[in-house]
Amino acid sequence: MMYSLLPFLNSSKVKVLSLILGSLYLLNLCRCTTQTPTPTNSLESVPYQTSPYSLMVPEFFPQPQLSEENPLTFEGIALGRKLYYDPIMDGKGNRSCSSCHIQGQAFQINNGSHQVVPHINMTWTTKFMWDGGFEGTLEEVMIFEVEEFFNTDLSKLNNNWEYRKLFKGAFNVNEITSKEAAFALAQFARTLNSTDSKYDQFNRGELSLSPEEMKGYMLFFNEKGDCFHCHSPELFTDNQTRNNGLDMNPDSGYFAHSKDPQDVGKFKTPTLRNIELTAPYMHDGRFTTLEEVVEFYANGVQNSPNIDPLMLHSSAGGNKLTPEEQANLIAFLKTLTDSNFTTREELSNPF
Repeated sequence: MMYSLLPFLNSSKVKVLSLILGSLYLLNLCRCTTQTPTPTNSLESVPYQTSPYSLMVPEFFPQPQLSEENPLTFEGIALGRKLYYDPIMDGKGNRSCSSCHIQGQAFQINNGSHQVVPHINMTWTTKFMWDGGFEGTLEEVMIFEVEEFFNTDLSKLNNNWEYRKLFKGAFNVNEITSKEAAFALAQFARTLNSTDSKYDQFNRGELSLSPEEMKGYMLFFNEKGDCFHCHSPELFTDNQTRNNGLDMNPDSGYFAHSKDPQDVGKFKTPTLRNIELTAPYMHDGRFTTLEEVVEFYANGVQNSPNIDPLMLHSSAGGNKLTPEEQANLIAFLKTLTDSNFTTREELSNPF
């Protein structure tokens, strides 16, 4: 009809008619929009119903001290897994936990750029960082990670509809705080457990060690090799800080936190689980191979004033293992490699 009227209208009337028709079109468009409203991103419809998760602890492991305030749930673990791999946790958006803790490398990085402590069996850990500078629960150290290490911009999480739904479902919160983010990360971290190496299978009576591995096993667990005092099974760490005789004038170590002169040179005893995959070694990454490490303990120990009393052979400069004995010890250490741990899908990147 508009086309048929145009020959009979002057330009001003055409403009008026166009405005009227345009207004009617917009009015109808608005009516259509109100009939099909867009989602309001309301959390009221998101259910909060968690499923308890039972942590499987092998028979020979110590019983873990779990958090009553942060019980393990499938929902919390799944959320923590996403956060572990997501750079959204970094205030600058550059890093995630997985940037330095790579599953295929036993949740450590070994590109030589810097040395980090592997994320292995942290459920049993109360001292964190190489110098043992943070002491507390897994939940407490994750709060430190969120607030201080990553300096997480919580507004990014609160403006992300998918994360808002996940936090609502896991923790029943409408606003995400550093506490919930840390608790989710702690839940996932409690599942990063290495318990199925060749050594574990041997310990369960499922297979035998080779003659070389068995000789290394005997060295590891007797006074000649002198390994088991600090790297006690089944965690293969005592989770303490110790001066292992790296230098006559060692780095400050735990002294930086305790201010006790007797703590100079004390660093966290690392777990030997998956040690084959976690080079470089020592707190400063000075050794690049297991051969170098074992040779150090055989002939390179420095008898400094603060050396740990459990270093039984320090006065002799090491345990003096022969090259054959060193090779056997390394063969045993490699039985602590857990290929299941480094490939399990439920621990992998979910994105």
